[in-house]
Amino acid sequence: MNELGLDPDLLAPDYDGGGIVNLMSSLIQARGGRSDHPSLRGLPPHELAETRNLVLLVIDGLGAEWLLANCPDGILGRALRMSITSVFPSTTAAAIPSFLTGEAPARHGLTGWHTYFGELGCVMTVLPGIPRYGGVTYRQAGIDPQKLFTSRSVCDRISTRAILVSPAKIALSDFNLAHRGRGEIRVYEGLRDLFRQSARVIHGWGRRRRERKYLYLYWPKLDAIGHQQGMDSPAAREHLGAIERAIARFMDEIAGTDTCLVVSADHGQVDTGPEDVIDLVDHPELADTLLLPLCGEPRAAFCSLRVGAERQFLDYCEAHLARRVAVIPSERLVSAGYFGRGQSHPRLRERVGDYCLLPRGRALIRQWLPFETPYAQVGVHGGLSRSELLVPVCLLRA
Repeated sequence: MNELGLDPDLLAPDYDGGGIVNLMSSLIQARGGRSDHPSLRGLPPHELAETRNLVLLVIDGLGAEWLLANCPDGILGRALRMSITSVFPSTTAAAIPSFLTGEAPARHGLTGWHTYFGELGCVMTVLPGIPRYGGVTYRQAGIDPQKLFTSRSVCDRISTRAILVSPAKIALSDFNLAHRGRGEIRVYEGLRDLFRQSARVIHGWGRRRRERKYLYLYWPKLDAIGHQQGMDSPAAREHLGAIERAIARFMDEIAGTDTCLVVSADHGQVDTGPEDVIDLVDHPELADTLLLPLCGEPRAAFCSLRVGAERQFLDYCEAHLARRVAVIPSERLVSAGYFGRGQSHPRLRERVGDYCLLPRGRALIRQWLPFETPYAQVGVHGGLSRSELLVPVCLLRA
């Protein structure tokens, strides 16, 4: 085990030149902007700066090792430049804000699907923008998302035109609108339409055809298939094939447009089974120590403890969960740079609680609230395994 008590086969997120924050630094600088983070090792900004159309495609759930294991000779495998790390927790709710702002979770302050917002007095499902207990979205509740999400958009950091190509279901969500800055939003329906809308922007007309542009594309379906059926399922592999065929068609359609397509991901996944689930309904003494419901992710759960309950919490974890869960003081994760380095969000520490429960192996930990309907997921993410943390960087040019 390392100094934090983590298993030796786990990785730490890289913010010093080998992670998605560094990829964004290279892209931001390539479009005439400034970043406080080092650029990506092996992909300096000048390599991308002269291309007319710089396109980033984020494929939700596409782990680097899974890609190489399932299609090493496909269009993405052949274009693989390197593997880099996601952020911590390795999850959409923490990584997508990093793609949209160029900042690490320590700075943008979003630390999982369930994040405690002390300023709102509740646990939020960050991306849909609805309290965990249900209700309405940020704006419907009279909350200005711009005052919650204070990190500057990538679209405002760069000096060129920026276009965000997003699924119709989420394109105009409070979260997306709060992170678009000066960017334009294009809405799509389905995989074919994603690339059709992107090709239209690239081809453009007149002056707009010739101007330098940055496009951000997001595709979520692979992650959804992994959650429902597992990344080891035929459905996941078949969908990778569909993605690769769509990319190949897209590259043919935009041939000669001086376009660089960078393909990456927010995280990978690890497949689990019913035997891997730690359910707090079976551990009422542990649940009794919590001031808030578990936050973060099932693979990285943040615990905010009741005053005076710390000893009970630690003793219970040692006696009943030590073989299945690593118990790490959240402050140690912060100081060790797991959420990023440099200036932190003013509410970071309350959002990561007192302790982080990091399940070992393929285990995950869940807490269902009385009004919630339990559901099972096969593929999960959020942790520090290679399957979850490593994502690809692929480069294709047209």
